[in-house]
Amino acid sequence: MRSWDGTESGANMVTHTLDTDYLVVGAGAAGMAFTDALIADSDADVVVVDRRHAPGGHWNDAYPFVRLHQPSAYYGVNSLPLGADTIDRTGPNAGMYEQAGAAEICGYYDRVMRTSLLDSGAVRYFPMCEYVGGERFVSRLSGECFDVKVRKVLVDATYLEPAVPATTAPPFAVAPDARCIPVGELPHVAGPAERYVVIGAGKTAIDACLWLLQTGVDPDAIRWIKPREAWLRNRFFAQGGELVDDLIEGIARQLESAAHATSPDDLFARLEASEQLFRVDDRVTPSMYKAPTMSTAELKTLRQIRDVVRLGHVRRLDGREIHLDGGTVATSPDAVHVHCAARGLNPAPAVPIFAPGRITLQPVRSGLVPFNAAMVGFVESTGRPLDEKNRLCPTNRLPDVPLDWARGLLVEMSADRMWSKEPDIADWLERSRLNTGRGLRQHFDRPKVQDAMARFLANVRPALATLAAMVP
Repeated sequence: MRSWDGTESGANMVTHTLDTDYLVVGAGAAGMAFTDALIADSDADVVVVDRRHAPGGHWNDAYPFVRLHQPSAYYGVNSLPLGADTIDRTGPNAGMYEQAGAAEICGYYDRVMRTSLLDSGAVRYFPMCEYVGGERFVSRLSGECFDVKVRKVLVDATYLEPAVPATTAPPFAVAPDARCIPVGELPHVAGPAERYVVIGAGKTAIDACLWLLQTGVDPDAIRWIKPREAWLRNRFFAQGGELVDDLIEGIARQLESAAHATSPDDLFARLEASEQLFRVDDRVTPSMYKAPTMSTAELKTLRQIRDVVRLGHVRRLDGREIHLDGGTVATSPDAVHVHCAARGLNPAPAVPIFAPGRITLQPVRSGLVPFNAAMVGFVESTGRPLDEKNRLCPTNRLPDVPLDWARGLLVEMSADRMWSKEPDIADWLERSRLNTGRGLRQHFDRPKVQDAMARFLANVRPALATLAAMVP
């Protein structure tokens, strides 16, 4: 039996029918930014479905001391600022734009959903619902089913959802006599441990080490198990706004490094010498690049840790020994082993962002999830043909190995060049708060900007040619 509102009831289920232009699956950073941009420049009707209880995606599962690795000023959605665009005066981020923490970001996305999306009248939101395919989702609480008639496009905002320790079991066996906790439980440890053993080499492990050191743990009480060494971006050159001089200076240095590089090893040596990339241990050649940022103060702090184990991945942990790919090291039942070994960035292969009846949200510019999703939302709103939308939004696969730095730069610079030739996109970029380069023209009279732009123009062609020859 179907009621007036499209509800169908049966003995064991209730099924609702919904009509919408866009069904967005996922209310994380990408889904929120896409939806916000789409409704700002179109009259689209949107249904957003998410399996979590609140918007914000993986931020709802984040460890309490996590902070953005980019300025708050360029994170979130276009319609609502995050933070106050202030520059930190103290601490390891001094001299750079503020970085929001997990609690602030979750509160921000709640406000975005309520005040920017739902209040618009163009968006309906269904939390605690699982998308099961076939344009259908099911409530995780009541079991009610929702069949959706999607008039235009299904938007997959979960394709690159990361794996975090809070929701991912350790990728190694843990014996009952070993004390192993996910990184999010670190602030709840009761009483000092004999040793803190941080397992992992990525952003999460870096954050765990920094938090332990900044809260007073002796560096000699920390052991860091690092399967790989990583290249890290210098956050000083990832700013915008009033600090856009440094952003342009960084790009100029990158192109100079690429233009004169004779090999991949020489390229990364030049990037390091020009302070564009860091590595914690300069005695070890990095084999990983996932694009997290770091300040020079944080780098100095991390280098206090001397007990670093480089024997590959952990395979088994018991109360007395840690078994790794390349050997065994001793441990203790009184040691706290901190699980930071979740996959993190999703290694899913790149697919076209636009397909018939479907959008799969992925990066165009490296490392800027909200900006990329908002750009896709705007391009979708323009009604361009499918091939043209894909031309303007080339997929930039998430990075993993060092040469992905070069591949990513090639993709994003090609996209930037195409965008500059499209008047409506150029206008959108200038009014998008998520665009780090917004307002650059207002600073062209600064000598530092003029010098950096001259070096940019002198090196861009040979740099791109060199990088294209290096990338497989």
